[in-house]
Amino acid sequence: MVIEWRKWAWPAVPVALVVLAAAGCDGDPGAPADKPGGAPSASASAGAGAAAAARVCASPAAGPAQAPAGAVTVDPAVAGDLAAKTKNSPPKTTFWLMPGTHRLDPDRFAQVIPKEGDSYLGAPGAVLDGGRTNQYAFGGAAPDVSIRHLTVQNFVAPPDEGVVNHESADGWVIEHATIRDNSGAGLMSGARQQVRASCLKDNGQYGMNAYKGGGPLGGLVVEGNEITGNNKDDWERRKPGCGCTGGVKFWAVNGADVRGNWVHDNRGAGLWADTNNNDFRIEDNVLEANDGAALIYEISYNAVIRNNVIRKNNWVEGRRSAERGDDFPFATVYLSESGGEPRVRARTDKVEVYRNVLENNWNGITLWENADRFCNSPANTSSGVCTLLVDRPDRCSAPGISGAPLYADCRWKTQRVDIHDNRFVLDTSVVDCTAKCDRMAVLANYGTYPDWSPYQGEQVAEDISLKQQNRWHENVYVGPWRFVAHDPSRVLDSGQWQGPPYQQDQGSTFGPRAGG
Repeated sequence: MVIEWRKWAWPAVPVALVVLAAAGCDGDPGAPADKPGGAPSASASAGAGAAAAARVCASPAAGPAQAPAGAVTVDPAVAGDLAAKTKNSPPKTTFWLMPGTHRLDPDRFAQVIPKEGDSYLGAPGAVLDGGRTNQYAFGGAAPDVSIRHLTVQNFVAPPDEGVVNHESADGWVIEHATIRDNSGAGLMSGARQQVRASCLKDNGQYGMNAYKGGGPLGGLVVEGNEITGNNKDDWERRKPGCGCTGGVKFWAVNGADVRGNWVHDNRGAGLWADTNNNDFRIEDNVLEANDGAALIYEISYNAVIRNNVIRKNNWVEGRRSAERGDDFPFATVYLSESGGEPRVRARTDKVEVYRNVLENNWNGITLWENADRFCNSPANTSSGVCTLLVDRPDRCSAPGISGAPLYADCRWKTQRVDIHDNRFVLDTSVVDCTAKCDRMAVLANYGTYPDWSPYQGEQVAEDISLKQQNRWHENVYVGPWRFVAHDPSRVLDSGQWQGPPYQQDQGSTFGPRAGG
């Protein structure tokens, strides 16, 4: 059977905004970040680096009250003034937008086309408003543009397109900006883009869509932002199975640092890395109260996920799946056909998940591999895309796929995943659940499709659960946790999970029920 319809669509529930800390977890936030092998035990240090949420939207930093020396002043009383002055100025010009609401010409394709090195600074109260008419705010291919202290709102980009940096130009810096209430994606991304201390809020599809057609897209930094309320238009419900939403969606990004963000109350997933991403560091974030998973890492490679506080996620999607009788362990951290690959160059050759606090989420971490999903399979929802180890999809076909090296290299593998020194807390009275919210999992489906697939039967399930170096160890569990191995029907207690043949969570501790 094909499982990739599990591209999820769940409605939103309101959850109060809370400043978060790694409550109950001691540790040294100043410990060297690049030495995971020397991390203290979970009870001492899980989540040590995730000190508090970035409350950017409520208190945006104010821009300069007067025009900087040499800046071009933009007048909100003149419609189209920003686009016109940008067109008539040389590259590397600084534009200062006066207080007030600035508008473009009333044409849906009217937009600002920066030149290389242009800089846009908003005064306190400066807003660029699309009036629900203009599709794009800032476009063009010019590199090294910066936008600071400016609110961009009410633009109507089509699905899968973005309002700011519409063409995914390289080297843009978005800082102390508010990008809100737009259709499509509030922000696109090019290579070397930096998004810092900004509010990405209530956009119709994504807060940011990190995608660059034709690539490459690398060197991305997403730091200290508040990312909330996105996918307001509920695209997973409007287009079931599209996999086209998230607080932030990453596509084929090679090198990203995602740190110190507050990602909360998004409809669907908080952070979703989908298709041939590599070399991610996801650290020191607060991921809270997203309707679906806090984090999905899908058909991708090599990541470090550490020092995050992850709480109250997946209540809407998880509950929906349980109520419809689905036994699949819908996860808060979902690693789908993703793992470590030493042959793909990165700062790590594993997916390492450590020193995180996961508290009162619907389920914990699921490692999943769809036996029917591989390069050139009709079941691969990322059609026309191959693994990073095979240059052309047509190579992954019978009979060659049945032998080395293609048998191994045509699959995205959930392998070399190391989950350690985390704290997992579950109080079912807080989550309001009686079943199916209490699971860790490592599993696959029974391979059946297509008829020429060499991965039919239980082989992939055997591999992911026993042979691909996926390990839990030195974790702390509080609450009524259960464990799924091989397939959804094998639900284990902690003793069975630790015993043969799985021998998981060696050195871990299992405590009393939370709240009990």
